[in-house]
Amino acid sequence: MSASRYTYLGPEGTFTEAALRTLPEAATRELVPMVSVPAALDAVRNGEAAAALVPIENSVEGGVTATLDQLAGGTPLMIYREVLLQITFALLVRPGTGLSDIKTVTGHPVAQPQVRKWLATHLPDALWESAASNADGARLVQEGRFDAAFAGEFAAATYGLEPLVTDIHDAQNAQTRFVLVGRPARPAARTGADKTSVVVWLRDDHPGALLELLQEFATRGVNLMLIQSRPTGEGIGNYCFAIDAEGHITDRRVGEALMGLKRICPKVRFLGSYPRAGVDPAEVGPARYGTSDEEFVTAADWLVRCQDGRA
Repeated sequence: MSASRYTYLGPEGTFTEAALRTLPEAATRELVPMVSVPAALDAVRNGEAAAALVPIENSVEGGVTATLDQLAGGTPLMIYREVLLQITFALLVRPGTGLSDIKTVTGHPVAQPQVRKWLATHLPDALWESAASNADGARLVQEGRFDAAFAGEFAAATYGLEPLVTDIHDAQNAQTRFVLVGRPARPAARTGADKTSVVVWLRDDHPGALLELLQEFATRGVNLMLIQSRPTGEGIGNYCFAIDAEGHITDRRVGEALMGLKRICPKVRFLGSYPRAGVDPAEVGPARYGTSDEEFVTAADWLVRCQDGRA
């Protein structure tokens, strides 16, 4: 396996590349763009790269399904850290193109909901067609296949384009969350401001099935940060659930919640415990009453003493 190589959703000039370059270790790695999220992750599975950075969640559009599905299926992979990136778009065009010249536009499918209102106001008659990534859309504009692309302003120089309009976004403070994914190993050390990700499958479809799953977290005071259903491909009505929970697998409340899931679910895939981006441990409030590690230890000790006749 090439320990010096990181892959990412390419081509050059994507928001994913911009997010990857915020990591200190990126300066000492070979950064290799890939044509898709599956290709970036398969390079890790095949030992061609040590890790891949891919988008997993957008504050406007929600979970990135291509990434969630890849992590739920295939050879297991693990998340080691996350990166948050503020997202604003520029309308990139070939030199000399004016707004009135634009008949066709392109960009990543996740970009469209973030610029839909702007498009309706300024280019109501323009035809949208999705590209594999925002940077790939810029490349298609360079080749003359589209008139304009929504991408990061930083991509303009790479593809010989000009930013006709900048700072485009329908939602203020829009962010995309990216995850650095590698092969399974020991999770990153607990920081006190952590996130644990899993994918779980229900045993069968019955009233309250999802509630039973959620109660494993609720009764232990574990806050959920994301839950998204994804079809399993085994027929209509068959779903698995991608879940992000607050805390680290070594926290007693989180560990016991995961054991509870394992008891009631036919399959649980652990995707990792890792530091939350942009959150300092000092900002994390205390555990809900009765859910701290000390209280779990005290309760377990009490049970043992009861069993031994020493209560």
